[in-house]
Amino acid sequence: MAFDGLFTHAMTRELSAALAGGKVSKIQQPYPTELVMTIRNNGKNQPLLISANPQFARLQITEIPFTSPAVPSTFTMTLRKYLAAAKLISIEQVGNDRVVHLNFATRDELGDDLQLRLVVEIMARHSNITLVNVRENRIIDLIRHVPADENRYRLLMPGADYVPAPAQDKIDPFTATSADYLEFTDSAMDAQGLAKAIQAKFQGLDRISALELATRMQKGLAGIAWQEFFDSFNDPQPTVTTGKKMFYTAIPYGSIDGTQQQFPSLSAMLDAFYAQRAERERVQVVGSGLIRVLKTNTHRLETKIKKFKQTLAESERADELRLRGELLTTYLQQVPRGAKSVELPNYYDEMKPLTIQLNPALGPNQNAQKYYTRYQKLRKSVSHVNEQMAEANAELDYLNGISDLVNLAAPKDLEDIRTELEQSGYIRRSSKNKRKRPKVSKPDAFWASDGTHILVGKNNLQNDQLTLKTAAKTDIWLHAKDVPGSHVIIEDSAPSDQTLTEAANLAAYYSRSQHSANVQVDYIQVKRIKKPNGAKPGYVIYTGQRTLVVTPDETLVEKMKTKPTM
Repeated sequence: MAFDGLFTHAMTRELSAALAGGKVSKIQQPYPTELVMTIRNNGKNQPLLISANPQFARLQITEIPFTSPAVPSTFTMTLRKYLAAAKLISIEQVGNDRVVHLNFATRDELGDDLQLRLVVEIMARHSNITLVNVRENRIIDLIRHVPADENRYRLLMPGADYVPAPAQDKIDPFTATSADYLEFTDSAMDAQGLAKAIQAKFQGLDRISALELATRMQKGLAGIAWQEFFDSFNDPQPTVTTGKKMFYTAIPYGSIDGTQQQFPSLSAMLDAFYAQRAERERVQVVGSGLIRVLKTNTHRLETKIKKFKQTLAESERADELRLRGELLTTYLQQVPRGAKSVELPNYYDEMKPLTIQLNPALGPNQNAQKYYTRYQKLRKSVSHVNEQMAEANAELDYLNGISDLVNLAAPKDLEDIRTELEQSGYIRRSSKNKRKRPKVSKPDAFWASDGTHILVGKNNLQNDQLTLKTAAKTDIWLHAKDVPGSHVIIEDSAPSDQTLTEAANLAAYYSRSQHSANVQVDYIQVKRIKKPNGAKPGYVIYTGQRTLVVTPDETLVEKMKTKPTM
């Protein structure tokens, strides 16, 4: 289900109950299209996530921690200027549309009352967050500026008059009377046709919601089913239904096939539903520059290796060049000057004639020497090319490994990967960072079912820091065998078999083999780990390891993020 008008209705009620009357205590913009506004209400800080992401636009209370960028955006600074310590008066939905008004009361620089409104429009690629001066109806700032040449209906730029999104000429189903839906109570249409007719007349129902309503109306008394359906959004039962696809709904939908899981709140459900999806998209946005650098250098190395292979293939013809030079020298008197080719008997192949190409501008002896020169050059290049190709393949493996770590990374891990690429010379360091010693972020923490603490490095710099500096020599180190991935440390010298298996699951999950079955994972005490001189970040060697075989289990990984109560 999309974040349609019905879901917006239920979410608005949930947010109003939790946040209305609270004060703004913190404002962050962790990503270009996402805002986190912490509201303190009833003695509790509650982070309100407002997203204008084209794919994941929504608003909810979130328990997922976000890291603020080092330099706040202009929009963040504007919001802090106007909304710091402002009181959230109310949260209101516009009709049954996907537009929500967060109304604030504060004071201006002269101490006069100031009414501000944060307009949240949840409309896919047209989603936006707009701060409006209510009295002047003037836009103060927006998270996405939209000039006139991109939107002919309204100008979405600071200083412009605020014009609401175009309203649909449809009826709000929550305020509709029986006369408004009377025509549907005795409808002879099938569920699909009835759903389309309801969508055409009433505001804020996406295809799935309209089909659910139509199905309920056809199974019982249509008028009662209509009223009960909309009343249920005032007391939602947040549900995720997993079948061929996953759907989230404010109430259980019987028209969707699959297994249903219910949640204590709409916000908790969205945290669970979007945790992985939104995280991957954020990595793509935040790490787009890194991904571009990796692709460029990977393509460079692949081209280089291809040329090396061509050179080696040509070197296999070295003996043919030597043979031609030898035959020309032997039959020098039979080679005509100015000829483009000559046919000579090959005494290595029963005197069969062999055609030899010539440069007509050179004499017979010079043509022979040219073949000898090419022969010697190819012979000498073989060892050099093999050495260069080995280096290029090693570098390509290193970059592919970093690409795998980007795919496994959370947005907070990308700064370490950027630092590593800067140190390796793939990205030019900014002048202000040249003198700064990079600070490596902390590894992720997990707990085994018996409470044993487990640490997981999410990039090469974290891996080096964790394995070579943080871990005790008697701790147990794990890593997926022969593939790039995370270093995993069990902070115990003699963990149980179950803890070893759970830690091995983490090592397999945070590796290139995340989606494979029967992944081999090596484990050994940290004191047996060595890093060769000059080795790339994250690269270590070891001997005497043991190996476990596990299949990565995402459910177990999520469970291990919370410390068990003993």
